[in-house]
Amino acid sequence: MPLLEIKNLCFQIHQKRILDELNLAVNENEIHVLLGTNGSGKSTLAYLILGCEGYCPSSGEILFAGREINALKIHERAQQGITLAWQEPAKFEGISVADYLSLSAKSGEPSDYLRRVGLRPEEYLNRVLDKTLSGGQRKRIELASVLAMKPRLAILDEPDSGIDLLSVQEIVDVIHGFKDFQASVLLITHREEIAHMADRASQLCGGKIVFTGSPSVVAEHFKTRRCIICDGKQC
Repeated sequence: MPLLEIKNLCFQIHQKRILDELNLAVNENEIHVLLGTNGSGKSTLAYLILGCEGYCPSSGEILFAGREINALKIHERAQQGITLAWQEPAKFEGISVADYLSLSAKSGEPSDYLRRVGLRPEEYLNRVLDKTLSGGQRKRIELASVLAMKPRLAILDEPDSGIDLLSVQEIVDVIHGFKDFQASVLLITHREEIAHMADRASQLCGGKIVFTGSPSVVAEHFKTRRCIICDGKQC
């Protein structure tokens, strides 16, 4: 049984349909990449899974561990083990990195999670979350906080954004680290090269999942930007 299963999901805003009969499954302890161009609805899908305010399916089902969660509030879904690392890291100004990670940690030391994301604890634990941190540093710290939660499902929205190219491999290593905690990952990206680190991948186009399979095949399919939803044209 998949950990996350989405059946015929539809979502629209002001009569504009964003997601259209979307079907997707993420298995236990699987890294599943969702590829799609900017504006294709990837983040919208993440917000629907998490249950963010204002994001309620027009129709369809979201199942988690075999249970429909459409009616659950965001904190109730978090209690089930679903969490999201935002594309733009949340800003908690004035709190130390150590305190921020302690709020998230179910067990373990904050320093352990910093090491997992490639940051030296002695340099960052006592730093304050403020504008002196770069976007890439904030992204790493947020990934550390998500690791500390030990979720059953981690939704990572563009985890490589704001990260310099030399550090992307470290972020990939962090994502693989979720499997050490028996977590599943839904990794959202528009970069086909990121897909190769996954177990499976899906392409989102026209509000639908148009292709699911091995990462290399889906990445090549996405690279051509052609699908039946767009009448063979570039997405």
